[in-house]
Amino acid sequence: MMGEWRARLPSVLALAIPVVAGALWMALSGAPSHYAWVNLAALALASLWALTGRGPHTALSRHMLVFFLVVFMLTPLVVGPELTSITGDRVVRWFPVGGLAIHTGMVAVPALVVLAARNRRQGFAFLLAGLGAALFQPDAATGFAITFAAIGIHHVTRDWKMGMVAILGFFASIAMALSGEIPPQPFVERVLIDAAGQSIVIAIALAAGLLATFALILAAVPLNREKRFALGGALFGFFIMAMMSHYPMPLIGYGAAPIIGFGLALGLHRIPKR
Repeated sequence: MMGEWRARLPSVLALAIPVVAGALWMALSGAPSHYAWVNLAALALASLWALTGRGPHTALSRHMLVFFLVVFMLTPLVVGPELTSITGDRVVRWFPVGGLAIHTGMVAVPALVVLAARNRRQGFAFLLAGLGAALFQPDAATGFAITFAAIGIHHVTRDWKMGMVAILGFFASIAMALSGEIPPQPFVERVLIDAAGQSIVIAIALAAGLLATFALILAAVPLNREKRFALGGALFGFFIMAMMSHYPMPLIGYGAAPIIGFGLALGLHRIPKR
């Protein structure tokens, strides 16, 4: 048991380094007091799953999990709060849980791309289903996360179907980016820009925490290479849209969704070979 936990330690570090850094920044920068506590509570739950979790062990259970993740991405269309983008378009990306609004794409996509990387025959369809759900929201960050995950899988497997998903995802994400931008929320969007306005050292420290996570995912977490590159691609996709536009910054900004999402994905490394 201890040996298994040691093998999973990089997964916990990949979550803890940026989340703790972000929580410290929020606590010292005047954010509402519950922001840091919400992130740290999500970190505790995600770390527990990353240490002890098991992936679905049958083809049926894997397909059921994919179905659940895609349906979860669509639930904001029915129960989520509705906002209006700068261009006047309807935006629905969040699932209400108590007083929190959970970003469904950031919860679902990390696990979805790990499952897609596992399934050579149908993985491309998993990603297309996630991309279709993102179009209904619309959410360019989720779209780019899926796109870069497909690029990561293609880099390892050279699967032409993943290459086609990446091309389609890129253009779909551009279309979503043109219609789905909303005003930024402090400590959620524009995190590195706002931190740099306080101190360039703080911004560099936060960026370094996220870079450490990216490096750990690509090189150290106990996943197969295609899954590591899929998960690293998803993180990069979320990050690049957070830098380019008004989208949540994963792990270092306020929000339980990416912490839970990447924690869920990092606990799926027990998926057996087919």
